[in-house]
Amino acid sequence: MIVFHAGSTLRVCTRCLQRLQLFSASCQTTQIENWLWLSSVRLQHSQHSPSTKHISDRKDVDIQKIRNIGIMAHIDAGKTTTTERMLYYSGLIRSIGDVDDGNTVMDYMEQERNRGITITSAAITFLWNKYKINLIDTPGHVDFTLEVERSLRVLDGAVTVLDASAGVEAQTVTVWHQADRYNVPRIVYLNKMDKLGANFHESVRSLEDKLGAVPYVIQLPIGSESDFTGVIDLLSMEKLIWPRGGDSDGRSYDRVPLDRQQDEISFKTASEARMLLVEQLANVDSNIGELFLSDSEIREQDLHRALRGVTLRCVGVPVLCGSSFKNKGVQPLLDAVLRYLPDPTQRTHRFVNYYKNNLCALAFKIIHDKQRGPLTFLRMYTGDIKTGGTVYNVTRDCTEKVTRLLQVSADELTDLRVASAGNIVAVAGLRQTITGDTLVASHQVANAAQKAYHADHPTTDGTTDMPDDSTPVLAGVTLPDPVFFCAIEPVSMSQQRALDDALDCLMKEDPSLRVTHNSDTGQVVLAGMGELHLEVIQDRLLKEYGLEVDLGHLQIAYKESILESVTEKHTLDKTIADQRHLVTIVLSVHPSPGEELQKHIEIAHDSDLSKTRIRRQHLQGINGGLHSGLSRGSLLGYPLMDVRVELHEFQTRHGTSLPMITACTAECIYKALQRAAPVLLEPIMQLEITTDESRLGVVLTDLSQRRSQIENIAARQRYRIISAKTPLAEMVGYATRLRTITSGMAHFSMELANYEQMSEQELREVTKQLTGFTGP
Repeated sequence: MIVFHAGSTLRVCTRCLQRLQLFSASCQTTQIENWLWLSSVRLQHSQHSPSTKHISDRKDVDIQKIRNIGIMAHIDAGKTTTTERMLYYSGLIRSIGDVDDGNTVMDYMEQERNRGITITSAAITFLWNKYKINLIDTPGHVDFTLEVERSLRVLDGAVTVLDASAGVEAQTVTVWHQADRYNVPRIVYLNKMDKLGANFHESVRSLEDKLGAVPYVIQLPIGSESDFTGVIDLLSMEKLIWPRGGDSDGRSYDRVPLDRQQDEISFKTASEARMLLVEQLANVDSNIGELFLSDSEIREQDLHRALRGVTLRCVGVPVLCGSSFKNKGVQPLLDAVLRYLPDPTQRTHRFVNYYKNNLCALAFKIIHDKQRGPLTFLRMYTGDIKTGGTVYNVTRDCTEKVTRLLQVSADELTDLRVASAGNIVAVAGLRQTITGDTLVASHQVANAAQKAYHADHPTTDGTTDMPDDSTPVLAGVTLPDPVFFCAIEPVSMSQQRALDDALDCLMKEDPSLRVTHNSDTGQVVLAGMGELHLEVIQDRLLKEYGLEVDLGHLQIAYKESILESVTEKHTLDKTIADQRHLVTIVLSVHPSPGEELQKHIEIAHDSDLSKTRIRRQHLQGINGGLHSGLSRGSLLGYPLMDVRVELHEFQTRHGTSLPMITACTAECIYKALQRAAPVLLEPIMQLEITTDESRLGVVLTDLSQRRSQIENIAARQRYRIISAKTPLAEMVGYATRLRTITSGMAHFSMELANYEQMSEQELREVTKQLTGFTGP
C-alpha cells in the first residue's frame, strides 16, 4: 500500500506507473512517500522537466530579494549548460540535461534541440538562498541578436559567459555593447576551464583589450584543462574543490582555508592577486581606500560591498571561473549574482516614476501557445497585475483583459493570481499588444502620468501641447534591418491564407522577421537576419503550423544613398468628386553619412516656415511622405540610408486630403533622389574565423576570392583567429564551404559592420542579376 501526503495529487503515465510498481517492490512505504514528495508528486516522461510548485505556491518574496538576470555570450560558450546547472543546484529540476543530447530545459524548441543552439530567449524562475531569480537564457548566434536586445532591455543585470579557451569572441563584443546601451551591470564567468587550451589570464586580458572592460578578478582557477579541480576564492582566501570523476553532479564541494605551510605557492599567488584586487577597489571605493591607507584589516564583507558598488555603477566587472559541463564553479556564480547584481529597486527607468505605485509594465516578448493563444511577456516595473483584470495599452491606446497570469519556466507555465513589481511574468488574453508596448493600470492613470510629465517639461511658450514622441511611455527595442530576403510561397494555393496567418504570428513573436508583398511580382517576400534565421522560420512553419513552403533564392538587402545635394519643387493638382486637391512643396535632399534614419521632416534654415505654422495634420502627411519617399530608391527600389531631407516651402489649398499631401511629398523626394547622384550600397560583414595553423593558408586563399579585407591574424595557442571584412553577397553558403576546406576543423561568426558603396562594374552586375538589364 502506498500512502500519499494529504492534499497531494498524482499524475502519472503508464511507463512511470510501471517504474513506480517496480520501485515499490524494493522500498519501504516511507521511502516512497519521500520520493514522491521530493518529486513534487509530478511524474512525467522527462526526468528534467522544471517543477514550479515551490515558486508558484510561495508568497511573493520581497522586491529586494529579486534578481532579474540574463545569460549572454558568443555561440557555444556554454550559456545553456550553465543555466541548466543553476536550475539543478537550485532544486528546480531533478536531473541535468545536456545540449548535445537535446534534453535541456531552456532549449525546448524542436529546432533548438536538433541544432544544439539557442534560438529564442527562454525565461525561468527559481530560488537560490531564499532569493528569487528570474533568468533569461539568450541566443549567441548573430541571426537572433534581437532576442538579446529585447531581453537586455528589461533585465537588471547579466552574466557574460566566456569560453576560457577563446576569450572574448565576435558575438561577445556585440552583446557587450548591447548591454552598454542599456547600462546593464555585469559579472563575467570564464567557462570551460577544463577545455584544451583554456587560459585564464589570457581571457582576462581579452576583456581589457577587446571590450575596454575593467576586470576585478575574485577567483583563480586551481589547475587548468584536464587538471582543473576548483577555484580559489580571493575574498575568503579559501579553496573550493569539487570531487574528481565524471559521475559527480557537483552538488557538494569542499571549502578548504588556504594555508601557507601546506601550500606555499598557492597561498603566495592568491595573496598577490588579493592585494591587486584590494588596490583596484581602493582607487574607486573610499571605504576600502581608507582601510588600505591606514593599514587596517580589510574584511571579506568590505570587499563584497565594494565589489557590489563597482558593479552597480558599471565601472568594473567581477570575474569568476569554472567548468559548467564538469559541474564545477556554478554555485559560487549564483552567490555572486545575489551579492553583486542589482535588485529591481536599484535600477532607475525613465518615465516609470510618473506612474507612482500604479501598474507600469513593458511587453518585451510574445509567443504563441496552441492552447492559450498569444502569451505576452511582461516586465513589471511598478504596481500589481491580477488575473481577470484589465490593463491599458498606452502605445496602442486600447484596453485589454488579462484572462490568465502565468509564471514561466521555459515551456512550462503555472497559473498565478497576482504578480507584483520587479517580476517577469506572462499574460494571456492581450490581443493587440506587441513587443515594445507600455501597459498601465488604466486610461486615467495614463492621463495623470502625462499631465505630471508635461508639468515637469513645459514647452518654451509655456503650453503643455507636447509632441507625440515625448509622452511618458517606456522605450521599446530598436529593430535591426534585415540583410537577407527571399520569396516565400506555399506548395498549394489553398494554404495561402493559413500561411499569411502563420507569418503574422511569427512576426509578432520575432519583430526582426519582415514580411512584405511585392506589388510588381505579387510575391510574398520574407526578410530576415541571415540564412539560419530563414531556415528556422521555414522549419517552424512545417513543424508548428503544418505548412510546407518553398523559399526562393536568397537575395541581399542592399541600400541606396546619394552623393550630391539637390533641391526639388513639385506640385500636385487633382480634382476628385468636385473637390480640388492642391499641394505645392519644395524639398532638398542631402547626403548625411552616419545619421540614423530620419523620422521627421526638418525645416531648412533659410526657410520662413516653422513647425508651429504648419497644421499638425499637414505635418503628419508630410512625414508620411518622407517615410514613403525614403523607403524606395531611384536605382533598384531599395530603401535609402544616410540621406537627410529638408523642407523649404509648403502650400496647400483648404480641403486638400492628407493622402494627397503624402503623395506629393513622396513624389518630390523621388524626383530629387534621381538627380542627386544615387549610388548602391552593399552590406559588409565583420567576419571572425578560428582555425588551426595547418589550415590557415587555405582559409586565407578562399577569403581572397570573396573580396575580403583581412584586418588581423591573431595567434592563440595552436589556433589562428582571422578578422576580416567581407561583402555579404560573398558569404552565401560559406558555412558549408568552410567545413569542406578545413575538414570541419574551423568555425566562424559574423555580424553586420557597415554599408559600402559599390563600384560601377559591381552595380551593373547586380542590376543585370536582379532585372536582366545592364545597369547605368
